[in-house]
Amino acid sequence: MASAVGVDDYALTRVPASARYSWWSVAVQRFGQVSALSQFLLGATVGFGMGFWPAVLAFTLGSVILELITILVGVIGVREGLSTSMIARWTGFGRGGSALIGLAIGISLIGWFGIQSAVSAQGLVSLIGGLPEWAWALVFGLLVTAIVVRGFHSMAWTAYVTVPAFLVLVGWSVISELTRHDVGALASSAPPGPAMSLLQGTTLVAGGFIVGAVITPDMTRFNRTTGDVVKQTLVGITLGEYVIGLAGVLLAHAVGSAEITTIVTSSVGWVGLLIVIAGTMKINDWNLYSSGLGVVNFIGTVSKRRAHRGLVTAVLGLVGSVLAAAGILGKFTDFLTVLGVAFPPIAGIMVAEYFVVKTWRGQLDAARARGTVPEDAPVWVPATIVVWIAAALFGEFVEWGLPSINSLVVAFVLYVLAGKLGLVRGIGSSPTADAEPVRSTQSA
Repeated sequence: MASAVGVDDYALTRVPASARYSWWSVAVQRFGQVSALSQFLLGATVGFGMGFWPAVLAFTLGSVILELITILVGVIGVREGLSTSMIARWTGFGRGGSALIGLAIGISLIGWFGIQSAVSAQGLVSLIGGLPEWAWALVFGLLVTAIVVRGFHSMAWTAYVTVPAFLVLVGWSVISELTRHDVGALASSAPPGPAMSLLQGTTLVAGGFIVGAVITPDMTRFNRTTGDVVKQTLVGITLGEYVIGLAGVLLAHAVGSAEITTIVTSSVGWVGLLIVIAGTMKINDWNLYSSGLGVVNFIGTVSKRRAHRGLVTAVLGLVGSVLAAAGILGKFTDFLTVLGVAFPPIAGIMVAEYFVVKTWRGQLDAARARGTVPEDAPVWVPATIVVWIAAALFGEFVEWGLPSINSLVVAFVLYVLAGKLGLVRGIGSSPTADAEPVRSTQSA
C-alpha cells in the first residue's frame, strides 16, 4: 500500500551517486525557495524604513550570513547524502535529539505549508472567485501534495516551470510600476516610514530564511559535489535576495508603503493569478517535503518502524490542506514564529560536531565507505540538549546583535567548549534499523 503512494526518496538512507542531480537542477529549486512573494514583502519592509543604499548593505550582510550557514550545512548534506534530521543522529543530537528535530521541522513546516495554502486561496478568490476561500485552500494544498508525494524528481520539473514563470510575470508587474517613477530619484529618496537601523535590516534579511538554511541537507543530499553546493548557494541566495528583495525596496519607496504585494499581484487578471500560483507552489512544495522527512525520522525513532515517506507526506499534505481550509492555521502563526528560534542553534551544533569536535565523524566516514549509515547511534547527548536550550534562550532574550545569528554562534561556541572539556558523550546506544546499503531505483 505505502509503496503505491509516491516514492520513499531515500528518506532514511543515503542518496546514492546514481540518484543525484546536476547543480543547476538543485539550484533552480533553491532559487525558487528564496524568490517568493514573501521576499517582496521582506524587501518592502526594509525599504519602508531604510534608504536604498543602506538597504543594499543590509541585504549584502544578511546574504553573506545566510550563504555561510547554507554552505557549511549543505556540505554536510552532500557528503553524507542524508536528510537534516537523520544527519542530526551523528552530529551531536543522538537518536532522541534527532527525533525532536524531526518533530520540530514537521510541525513548523506543515504549519507554514497550511499558511501559504491559505494565502494562495485568498489571492485566487479575489482574482477569479468561483469557489469559496476554504475550497481554494483545499484544492491548492492537495495539488502541491500530489507533486511532493512523487518526490524530488517531480519537484524539480515543477521548479523548471514555476520559477521562470514567476520571474517573468513578476518582472513585468514590477517594471510596469517602476517605469512610472524616476528610479534614480527613488534610489536617493528618504525612506517613507519610521527609520530602521542597519542592524535591524540585516536581522530581517538573515532571519527571513534562517530555517530554510538550517534544513539545507534535505536538498543538498541530491547534489553531486561540494562545489555544486557552493555554486547553487551563491547563485540562488544572492540573486534571490538582491533581485527580489531590492525590487521590493524600490517599490516601497515608489508607493510609500510596505504593503506592496497587492501591486505585484494586481496586474492583468490572469497574470496576477499565475503569479500567486507560481510564487507559492515553488516554496510550498519544499515546506511539505522537509516536513515529511522530519516526521518519517520521528516515527522511525519513536516506533522503531520504518514509515514510507510518500504515505507520510500524503497524510501531512491532507492535514495541512484541511487545516488551511478550516482557517485554523492563522492562529498558530505566533507559535510557528517561536518555533523558529529553536532552529539556528541546530545548525551551529551540527557544524561544530561535524567539522571541529568530530565525536561521531569516524562512524559516518566508515559507513559512507560502505554506502550505508552507521549501525548505531547514541540515544541522547545531554550536553547537546543543554547547549541547544541555552543558545535558543540567548537568541530569544538578548537584544544585542542579530538574534538568529546570536543563537547559532553561541551554540557553536558552547558545543566546541563542551567537546574540548570532554562533556560531549552519548547515553545509551540505539541500533539503526535502516542501516542497509542504498539501491538506486531512480535516474539522475
